[in-house]
Amino acid sequence: MSRCAIFVAVALLSLAGVGIGQQSAPAASPERKVMTRVAPAYPELARRMHIGGVVKVEALVRPNGTVKSARALGGHPVLVDAAISAVQKWKFEPAQSESTEVVQVSFEWSE
Repeated sequence: MSRCAIFVAVALLSLAGVGIGQQSAPAASPERKVMTRVAPAYPELARRMHIGGVVKVEALVRPNGTVKSARALGGHPVLVDAAISAVQKWKFEPAQSESTEVVQVSFEWSE
């Protein structure tokens, strides 16, 4: 093998080895701030049953800050629809691209 071929082979191997064992996690984008928050309508059934609590909602937010879609990640089933409906009306700060934001919507029962 000529010196030139050996040099090229060594160079290629060293370049290929640069990324070995260095798996980087996707960059975590900082949370986008909520600019406009709409309070959920307290479901009448929840009010009658004295149900309160927190619903965790995942919102897919467009670059302009409007909510494209939302889905519940957890919470009392009687409260979920009201929480999703409210979060779909929220407005987040603008960003360069779509992002997924996880928010919590609280329902406090009072007489």
